Amino acid sequence: MLQRMIAALRAAGASRIAVIGGEEVARACSPIVETVIEESVSGSENLLKALHAWPCEGERLVYATSDLPYVTAAAIEDVLTRVPADSLALPLTEWNDFDLRFPGAPPFGVTLAGERVVNGGVFTVPDASVPRLASLATRFFKARKAPWRMAGLVSPWILLRFLFRRLRIAELETLATRALGTPARALRRAPADLAYDVDTVEEYRYACARG
Repeated sequence: MLQRMIAALRAAGASRIAVIGGEEVARACSPIVETVIEESVSGSENLLKALHAWPCEGERLVYATSDLPYVTAAAIEDVLTRVPADSLALPLTEWNDFDLRFPGAPPFGVTLAGERVVNGGVFTVPDASVPRLASLATRFFKARKAPWRMAGLVSPWILLRFLFRRLRIAELETLATRALGTPARALRRAPADLAYDVDTVEEYRYACARG
């Protein structure tokens, strides 16, 4: 999956790629990326290392997870071409599109104000937002698998709206823009190939069975 992501990023135009990993990752990836950064035991610390992999040079960063078995260059290009360079973006796939692409898949997605979506694993991060994002990243990374915890980090009011299924995606965009001081948006109808990640044995077996 990691090699597939690297190939997709390269084909989508990435000129420099940094990978966070241990010795096995370094041996496998050193010949095909610009740098391998030694991993930490902390996932949130690894996120910070990724955000600071390159010096601030006015270019946006593409942050990609390494557990997307179906990622393609075309899917990444779809995100890059639809997001302005000054905006931080999270790709969102509508549930119907995800279910059509991956019928019978293990449970995925979150429901917001009656709308079910699945977030993708490739994000665009404008250069100007990196310092502010890094200051918030640790808390949100630890809560990433529990949307109610992420909502609670913003405010008790947002948590209540989430619990009562009234929190809308547009509200989250506004809150993120305010917190980061840079435009933040949800990229709607993102390719489903960016939304299927592998965190469990069940998800891995599904991906293996589908090839």
